[in-house]
This record gives sequence, C-alpha cells and structure tokens, in this order.
Amino acid sequence: MTIAAAALLFTGCSNDDDNNDSSSSASATTMPATTTPATTSEHEMGNESGAATETKIATQNGEIAVAGQVLAKYNETGGPTGALGEPTGAAVSGPDGGSCQEFTAGLICWSEQTGSHVVWGDIRQEWENSGGVNSKLGYPTTDEKDISGGKQSDFTGGSISWNASDRKTTVTEK
Repeated sequence: MTIAAAALLFTGCSNDDDNNDSSSSASATTMPATTTPATTSEHEMGNESGAATETKIATQNGEIAVAGQVLAKYNETGGPTGALGEPTGAAVSGPDGGSCQEFTAGLICWSEQTGSHVVWGDIRQEWENSGGVNSKLGYPTTDEKDISGGKQSDFTGGSISWNASDRKTTVTEK
C-alpha cells in the first residue's frame, strides 16, 4: 500500500452520498464471500481474540479481504448484503496501530483503544474534512446513534452531530 493511498483514506476521499440513515442499503451487487485463513497478524488487523479469520469478498475489482475486528463489525452490520455493501479496498493502517477499511457506503475504523466502529454519510464527510483519524477528533468510539433531531457519532477527541431537518453537521471537540 502506498503512502499516497493511505493518506487519501485518512484525510478525506469520500464520494459516498449516504444520507446517514442506518437503514439505507447499499446498491452494489455483491458475490458470495469465501473464508480463508488470515495472512496477516492478528494484532495488525485488530483481531485480539486469538481467532485469525479473514473473509475474501468477490467484487468487480477482484477479491478484497476483510479481517479481524473489522470483519466482526462488518458481519454485525450484515456483511456484503448489509448497509455498508462490499469493500472497495484493503484495510489501511492508521495511527496508534489502528486501521480503517472502506466499503461502498461507509467505512469501519478500529483501534485497540476504541474497538471497531462504522462512520458514514454526512458525519463521515465532516470527519474526513476535519482530517479523519489524524485529526483532533481521532478514531470513532461509537457507531452512529440517534439523538433528538438527528444522529451523532462520538470520537476520541469529540463528537459530530447531524441535523435531519437541514442536513448540517456540528463538530464538538473535547
């Protein structure tokens, strides 16, 4: 993985147009997933359980692996037929030993300190515009949650809320 590709993921390369509605579904066509032994270390992919697992998803761009705690969160959200859709690229290492992997409708970021969490839609766009995991906001600490009038995601350095009526986001740093 080149440094340029890693920099794009962690500084804002989103082109998704998700409306922050967790019930929306991905429009990508997916093919059956296969499970194979992991080829990367458990710690590198965020798998601290001792079970080195990896799933390869067949996409239009070839097979893309999803592994470790990112795989666990991906499966929790429905896998390739869920709201995130299929992976669009390999996981990319982030600061403090964490990683993020992009999917057609959002991304999953993991760090040992925060666990795995989904970031998508307008909140993701605002987070990436702020610098993503390399910003003061850092890694996500919660999945998107409902709040009065919208949605919110919390991060190690603050939170981003989204207002459903005007689709505006508000960043609150700690």
